[in-house]
Amino acid sequence: MAQYDHEHSSGWNKLLHGVGIPMIFVGLILFLFLKWIWGAAFFAGGWACLFLGHRIEGNHPAFFQGPVYLLVGPIWVAKEAWSFVTGEPRAATPEASRTKQS
Repeated sequence: MAQYDHEHSSGWNKLLHGVGIPMIFVGLILFLFLKWIWGAAFFAGGWACLFLGHRIEGNHPAFFQGPVYLLVGPIWVAKEAWSFVTGEPRAATPEASRTKQS
């Protein structure tokens, strides 16, 4: 999770992931209910948001490192959204702790 957080530090990338990942899920659900045109539009639009976010950040999507990141992404977005909604501070990463100690 710390690696994923490190590769998603740009505010724009976080915002685009916060929009794009739910769009992908909505697209999949719409496919299940045979709304394939809307499903395809949401699915493709969600992926476009993710790739745009990584273009802005200047790195590659994490799932290029392995398919497990296709599951890490939604968990990461849910944690970011929860922290935003509740006002709870984000958990400190080991890198942040080392920086504070220096």
